[in-house]
Amino acid sequence: MDLILWRHSDAELDDRDDRARRLSARGKKQSRRVAKWLRERLPRDAIVLASPARRAQETAAALTDRYRIDPRLDTGARACDVLAAAGWPGGSGSVVVVGHQPALGRAASLALTGVEADWGIAKGSIWWLGLDEGGGGEVVVRGVISPDL
Repeated sequence: MDLILWRHSDAELDDRDDRARRLSARGKKQSRRVAKWLRERLPRDAIVLASPARRAQETAAALTDRYRIDPRLDTGARACDVLAAAGWPGGSGSVVVVGHQPALGRAASLALTGVEADWGIAKGSIWWLGLDEGGGGEVVVRGVISPDL
């Protein structure tokens, strides 16, 4: 199984409704760049899950219009919610999770080390994790990409 943790791209500031915040012009550019990179590498049957927050959905939409909204990925998600939504580690195939900090960084930490810690994932960036194909169950980092790369 491959798990791609994608933090939503840069969003406009709006103190009224956090979940309704849209991507900024910079965020739209970030999403397009990372989506292009992912499209060249993801299998066609990859599952894309997004937070109910608008900025996460707009980030996912840069990759595909076939993403699914999962309430477990909302702005207050926990690391275990992120991993459960993705089916990690017992699932199969490739799953892209578009969500928020600090949950995504904590999920990366939990998946890689077994311990939840506050790891940072920059806006618009991805962490691509996978299970070792040798059958040992070891988690490997396949890539960490920022929109600026």
